[in-house]
Amino acid sequence: MLRNKDHSSKKDNLAVTAVALQDHILHDLQLGHLSVADYSKTKIQKKEKRSKALKRDAKAVVDTGLKKSSQSPKVEDPEKEYVLDPTPPPLTLAQKLGLLAPPPLPLSSDEWEKVKQRSILHGDSLQPCPICKEEFELRPQVLLSCSHVFHRACLQAFEKFTNKKTCPLCRKNQYQTRVIHDGARLFRVKCATRIQAYWRGHIVRKWYRNLRKTVPPKDAKLRRKFFEEKFTEISHRILCSYDTNIEELFSEIDHCLAVNRSILQQLNEKCGHELTDEDWERIQVQAARREIYECSICLTPLSLHGDCRRTAGGTSSQRPRETVLLSCAHLFHHTCLLALEEFSLGDSSPFHACPLCRSCYQKKILEC
Repeated sequence: MLRNKDHSSKKDNLAVTAVALQDHILHDLQLGHLSVADYSKTKIQKKEKRSKALKRDAKAVVDTGLKKSSQSPKVEDPEKEYVLDPTPPPLTLAQKLGLLAPPPLPLSSDEWEKVKQRSILHGDSLQPCPICKEEFELRPQVLLSCSHVFHRACLQAFEKFTNKKTCPLCRKNQYQTRVIHDGARLFRVKCATRIQAYWRGHIVRKWYRNLRKTVPPKDAKLRRKFFEEKFTEISHRILCSYDTNIEELFSEIDHCLAVNRSILQQLNEKCGHELTDEDWERIQVQAARREIYECSICLTPLSLHGDCRRTAGGTSSQRPRETVLLSCAHLFHHTCLLALEEFSLGDSSPFHACPLCRSCYQKKILEC
């Protein structure tokens, strides 16, 4: 009889132990829907209790806006570190029966500091995330109690995929996680260093370009090019300092051309056509009225009609020089006028100018 009781009690203990271990494995693998308890019933009961509690606690509230506080909401420190699971998970049946060791207690701040120091010594925050192989940058970062560091989103995806809370590197079970910002802090320092390096490079390049513009190089080709650029720059500066009104310049050129055309037209009118005998008689009468008796070039008397001096034998004592009458009614010796025309190299026939009135003329030789 006693043997039957002992045998039955052993069978009961063995069954309880098997159920407890199975339940622990299911919880460890996060397979709650395969638990010994009816999952659908417990879920429905939890929903009903939650809805009843919400209906019981619901109250009608009238918002008048008088009780609103004027204080601004507190801004949390973005660099603050905190633990994601501060309380240990509930004990399973196997852990309650003492078949398995209970989960470790939450780590203290000192213990977390030691874990963080080990991670810093290993340089985990300097390396890419072991799961996605990307830099941590400013994305949320978590530190495990085994001193390994991952992206928070990457770790959550890994836990969801494996249905088991084990470290992806060392396979430690039931680890604890803490949110840290070492990767973000290092990324900011890296970005600031890179920006400062680019800025210093920009300043040095700017200084070097200004130095190249002021100090001539020693190489012959570069030195020649340097002075060519300097000369071009100075020439451009001089041209820019002048008034370069193109419209005004063109208008002045057009005005000068019009004046020159009018002068040439007047010269053509005066000297372009031949004078008739009547014109010459009128000009000769005008010259006689002026009573010109000597050449204005050589300042000697002119030989006019009846002025030729002859000897007793009927021959002239000295051959008189020919007198020329100009269209401007001035009289000169012909030889003196020819010499003056040869001397005036800048003038060309028929645009010789009168020595007295400086007008264009035509000439006629008078007979003695």
